[in-house]
Amino acid sequence: MADTILRVTTRNARFQQWQALLTNRTKRQRSGEFLVQGVRPITLAVRHGWDIRALLFDADRALSRWAVDLLDGTPTTRVAMAGDLIAELGGKTDDAPEMLAVVGLPPDDLSRVPLGPRLLTVVLDRPNSPGNIGTLVRSADAFGASGVIVTGHAADVYDPKAVRASTGSLFALPVVRGEAPAVLEWVRDIRAGGLAVTVAGTDERGEQDIARADLTGPLLVVVGNETLGLSTAWRAACDQLVRIPMVGSASSLNAATAGSVVLYEAARQRAATA
Repeated sequence: MADTILRVTTRNARFQQWQALLTNRTKRQRSGEFLVQGVRPITLAVRHGWDIRALLFDADRALSRWAVDLLDGTPTTRVAMAGDLIAELGGKTDDAPEMLAVVGLPPDDLSRVPLGPRLLTVVLDRPNSPGNIGTLVRSADAFGASGVIVTGHAADVYDPKAVRASTGSLFALPVVRGEAPAVLEWVRDIRAGGLAVTVAGTDERGEQDIARADLTGPLLVVVGNETLGLSTAWRAACDQLVRIPMVGSASSLNAATAGSVVLYEAARQRAATA
């Protein structure tokens, strides 16, 4: 383990700054960083080259081989923290994390989403739930999506609940925040460049069953707000509205679930035609 280590044993200014990242979206934006916990999320953040600004570790316990190797192999600030303090930042008292990472926010730049004939990107419009964001990011990663775009007045992609729900997938594919007009302009530019992108919105009254819709070409899947559905702007921009057939008494699906089903169907169709 590297010799130069900062030590935090009280709730000093540095600790309070990190604590604010857990609950204060404005502070996350202003500082340009957020907190990450968990072996897989931290490992993926390092593996995919994210800006690791600090590694905080529990100074009151013997560290695992994973933690020791990470501290030795990651060029960043190392902070030895009192066990009760790291437990507080981790939101746990009985099973405190041995390590937390302070990670820099990437730019919200649509150019991070790779283009090509296999483009499969999901837009989550005005989501209320950070858990839904993280869950859909995880599904997008699992089904080979090119990226996730979160638009409108929405829950924060970097809320700890969203980061936790993504189980590390947040670090494996581009997740970009933006406004609908800018995303639609991006789509127009892509089309002008010769890539025929289809915009497909999910709607329980959509005119086409997802199994019959052609989801094999360059595709933007739009999932609306959990309560209000698609916005007027996105509904007007859709080339097709697809529905997920349901039986039983459920009238609709959770936004993350609906998006996951469409992503699965798109992946299934693409595998069948590969």
